[in-house]
Amino acid sequence: MIYSPHPYQKYCIDRIIATDKLGLFLDMGLGKTSIVLSAIKDLKYNRFDVSKVLVIAPKKVAEGTWSKEKDKWEHTECLRVSRVLGSEKKRVKALYETADIYIINRENVTWLVDFYRNDWPFDMVVIDESSSFKSHKAKRFKALSSVTSRVKRIVELTGTPSPNGLNDLWAQLYLLDDGERLGKRYSGFKERYFDAGPRINGVVYKYSPKYGAEEAILSRISDICISMKARDYLQLPDCIEHEIPVILSDKARKSYLELEKQMVLELPDGELSVSSAAALSTKLLQLANGAVYSEDKEVHEVHNSKIEAFLELVESLRASGKGALVFYNYRHDLMRILKALSKCKDLRVRELKTQKDQDDWNNGEIDILLAHPASAAYGLNLQEGGNHVIWFGLTWNYEQYTQANKRLHRQGQSEKVIVHHLISQDTRDEDVIAALKQKENVQEAVMESLKARIKKIREGEHESTKMEL
Repeated sequence: MIYSPHPYQKYCIDRIIATDKLGLFLDMGLGKTSIVLSAIKDLKYNRFDVSKVLVIAPKKVAEGTWSKEKDKWEHTECLRVSRVLGSEKKRVKALYETADIYIINRENVTWLVDFYRNDWPFDMVVIDESSSFKSHKAKRFKALSSVTSRVKRIVELTGTPSPNGLNDLWAQLYLLDDGERLGKRYSGFKERYFDAGPRINGVVYKYSPKYGAEEAILSRISDICISMKARDYLQLPDCIEHEIPVILSDKARKSYLELEKQMVLELPDGELSVSSAAALSTKLLQLANGAVYSEDKEVHEVHNSKIEAFLELVESLRASGKGALVFYNYRHDLMRILKALSKCKDLRVRELKTQKDQDDWNNGEIDILLAHPASAAYGLNLQEGGNHVIWFGLTWNYEQYTQANKRLHRQGQSEKVIVHHLISQDTRDEDVIAALKQKENVQEAVMESLKARIKKIREGEHESTKMEL
């Protein structure tokens, strides 16, 4: 296929060529992969400016997306790709193959840096989904930052550069400019642009941007970062959100409330810690889905109300000849879904694991494709296989949530995308979907709603105790 870039794509290609180290913060669906491949082709074979290119990507993206995309276009199909994946033996073999682009999953970056030590061979590095390098404490960030001074060109790609706030930008910018714009140390960056919140047991868990911090930061990085939103450049079909209330049976409702009350009352009095809040929120979301892990990792089914609602939705979609991309949250969700779907005759069900699963879905050979948002949130092109998304279990991770939905709602989709949410009523599900709708400060909203729920339960317990007295 002949590549005819949109004007914004041509602009981005030119900027990659003109700017040695660039952050390409493009919204989902704007064709970041084709943009970078076009720039690589020009830099290597027309300008002779780079020799070996390393692409660091999420595992699923590394397995197939880049190779498939370069084969799609006439001008890039000549590029030779070596996938540095699998066992150590396979990775080493792949590194010694003759290629233009070497693709590795982000989990093996530390291994790669250690493998080459002082003999780093890549003069261009592309970080696909650079937000996965947002933590300055992570081993992958420390490893990569130790070799960036030896890399001539770096391109960072992401649609969500600051998923949890402006503080996520420091590490990503450091990889581009070695701290020139936002400071050499994260502590200095934080002190300059953020105000510390209250201390809990001597620890500050929350920092808020100072007045004007966002404008100041964006001004500092604007010369080496490009930011574009899909709504400004693409005419995509509508994305419609559909909430399906799941009413728990009386027995299920009683079980949920008893377990919720028990877990809340087991919490220590005083300020709710981040760790205890996360543990409780996880348990409550499991309960809303219908099952919970015990301390010994055994699965205990509490109710099947959501499974029943899910099967009704699937049957409705089947009647209209539609399939669905289904996101689950916990492993026991997946097992229970698979067990329930096994009773549906002639239903083609697959868990998304390999490139073949992706291809078969896009070719219409799968009716229900099951995926976890963490493994399917980035880079996968699934828009040709359907237009219905089902969230069996919700995540409060806004980045994963939006990225996962964009697997279908992206360039090439020809139908309206319907995102179905199964919401167990009067449970934690309602808090999470409300927080996701706010789009910003999701984590804070989830924490505040949890505190409110805990307060209500404890006050109710206090009142019942007084009545007994």
